[in-house]
Formats: sequence, structure tokens, C-alpha cells
Amino acid sequence: MASDSHAAFVPQNPFVISYLGLRKAVGIIGFCLPFVLVFGKMLFQGGGLQSSISRYYYTDMRDVFVGSMCSIGIFLMSCRGFDRRDEIAGRFSCAFALGVALCPTTPDGNTSAVVKFIGALHLCFAALLFLTLAFFCICLFTETHPGRKPAGRKKQRNNVYLTCGYAMIGCIVLLGVVNIPFINPLVARFNPVFWLEAVAVIAFGFAWLTKGETILKDETIQERPPDDARGATAR
Repeated sequence: MASDSHAAFVPQNPFVISYLGLRKAVGIIGFCLPFVLVFGKMLFQGGGLQSSISRYYYTDMRDVFVGSMCSIGIFLMSCRGFDRRDEIAGRFSCAFALGVALCPTTPDGNTSAVVKFIGALHLCFAALLFLTLAFFCICLFTETHPGRKPAGRKKQRNNVYLTCGYAMIGCIVLLGVVNIPFINPLVARFNPVFWLEAVAVIAFGFAWLTKGETILKDETIQERPPDDARGATAR
């Protein structure tokens, strides 16, 4: 796995999905999810934005939300990296994504203690998922061959990974801020939670589309710099 000859490799088995294909699939689902939820609800159910992406669980787009999160989780677990950290991060992100899907956010109105507890689990899983995905972008995707500096397209891709990773972290911090009791009533009418979640999910999708070489792909095998040799097959 240390060589960078993946572009010349074509799976002989048509039922085998390449690691680039998995990453593209993860990126497409993440990037499109907010748009599909919003426009899908408007089309089939009507009405405006929900207060958060998770609130679409209680709309006609429930199956899309749950199915997308489960798919992202399975894809993340299926992606294999260069070392143990990739595998561990993939398994954790899979567990957190499934937790987001299977533990719905707390609905409006009076609810039981059990429902509130499940809603609290949802928030924890969501925060941990975004933090893990940010770890992928900032710490794993940006790695290069020891002793070499990233250059060319690899350097550009690293800038994308870092931007997306820090965007996700920034969104998590701002989500905590807008939910402060004395701040939330002032900004609630603007649906800040939805927009921050949407930015984080789109950033995640954009990073994985880049890693899947849908964006900023090296034009030829020869153009791929040696510093990307380790990360190309691994991440």
C-alpha cells in the first residue's frame, strides 16, 4: 500500500468498489444531504426550514436522513487507511453516525425523561462525529511522505482539508454559543443551528470529494508528487 500506483489499478471484480469510489460516495451524500432534506420537504410536505438538520427526522424526509447517516457510517467503516489510526477513526465515526441516525433529537413539546435522554445522546453523537471527521481532515488527510513537503495539487488538497476541518470545529463551537440560554432567543428566528450544521456537513462532504479525487485530481500519474505517495493509497 505504500506505492502510489492506484490510478493504474482497475479492479477485476465488477462488484468491488475502490477506496476512491467509497470516498466519493461519502462526499456526495454529505455534500447533498442538506439540500435534499430542505427541497425534499418543500416538495413533498411543504413548509420552510426546520430549526436543525436533525429535525428533519420528524418530517417526511425521515427515511432520507436516517438512511444517509447509516450509509455514511458504513462507508466510513469500510474505508481502509494506511495505519491503525485510520481504521480506529473510521470505526468510531461509523458508530457516531449510526448513533445520530438511531437516536433522534428531542422533539418539540413536553417529552418524557427517556426521550430527553435519547435526545442528549443524539447531540453527543453528532458532536463526536464532527470532531472525528475534523480529525480525518486535519490530521490524517494532510499527511505526506516523511521528510518531504507537500507541493502542487497535494498542497492545494491539504489547504482544502484544513479549511474543511477547521470549519467543522468552528461550527461546533458556534453551535454551543447559539444554544446559550440568553443568546438563543435572540437568534432562534434565523435558524442558526440548521445553517451551522449544514455548513459542517457540506464541509465534510467537500473534503471527502476532494480525497476521492473528484476535486483537484492529479492529471496524470507522473504529476503526482512523491510526497503524496503515502497518503494517496492510505487516505
